[in-house]
Amino acid sequence: MRLADRLQQRWYEGHPPPWWTLPLAALYGGLTAARRALYRRGVLRAQRLPVPVIVVGNIVAGGAGKTPLVIALVEDLRARGCKPGVVSRGYGGTARTSMLLPEDPDPITSGDEPALVRVRTGAPVAIGASRVEAARLLFDRNVDMIIADDGLQHYALARDIEICVIDGERRFGNGRLLPAGPLREPESRLNDAGFVVCNGGEPRSGEIPMRLVTGDATAVDGTRALPLSAFAGRRSHAVAGIGHPSRFFDTLRAQGIEVIEHPFPDHHRYAAADLDFGDGLPVQMTEKDAVKCRAFARENWWVVPVDAELPPTFFDAVAARLPNLRGA
Repeated sequence: MRLADRLQQRWYEGHPPPWWTLPLAALYGGLTAARRALYRRGVLRAQRLPVPVIVVGNIVAGGAGKTPLVIALVEDLRARGCKPGVVSRGYGGTARTSMLLPEDPDPITSGDEPALVRVRTGAPVAIGASRVEAARLLFDRNVDMIIADDGLQHYALARDIEICVIDGERRFGNGRLLPAGPLREPESRLNDAGFVVCNGGEPRSGEIPMRLVTGDATAVDGTRALPLSAFAGRRSHAVAGIGHPSRFFDTLRAQGIEVIEHPFPDHHRYAAADLDFGDGLPVQMTEKDAVKCRAFARENWWVVPVDAELPPTFFDAVAARLPNLRGA
């Protein structure tokens, strides 16, 4: 088992953190607090863009449902007459400079999440270590709004709205900072976010509920679709290289599917051999995994899409805080 996997088990299963992580967590906490203080005091300057910026992120290492929420925001803002673009770090990709993604992006170059957003929404997407530099590439696409995917801690980019997504099932684990726990920033950081969205579980006071709703299973090669009920009562391999694989496995079980679990590390770069299980059973995977498997997809590989479902009042409240939509 990888060190990262062993640490995650301790974060979320009630085990005490290894002793050597405690001084590292104290150092990490001091450095991150000092960096944020420098931005707050103007010693380090955040750069403001000529269009509104919405940042979607979290305070926990790993997945919490940010990308489905970004997709939902793009679709809602577009319905309101906006032209949103998306910026991302491009984590897991090989690109070393900022770039605009083509219509059919290569997830090996761009990273899986930006590729998924580009394919699902058709919106302009740019990646780069500097979100400011990446965002400027979007101006050639006539965007009038920027959504930063996983940019909560990227303080160099000034923002109009912060949306923090939390996993309602795992929440904050043991409540400690990295690497002793899963937190990138203390839980008190939520007090500064404009919106706190709770993905699954039981939302607490002030949190906005979100749930992921599955659609029909679609062949990874794009040739056909089937309702998930078609797989009920049958065994299927389930593949998930995401931050919380068990969420995907439980979703399939709720549809009556007998799941054979295959968790992979988040952002795993797949090879065909990874999914060669040798028995002819269907293989079902998340959209984030499927964008990396299309080049060598087989007939019985299926992608299970999800949509983020939130109260309409949430989207109205976001729009009300945007300068170019106020009063619209």
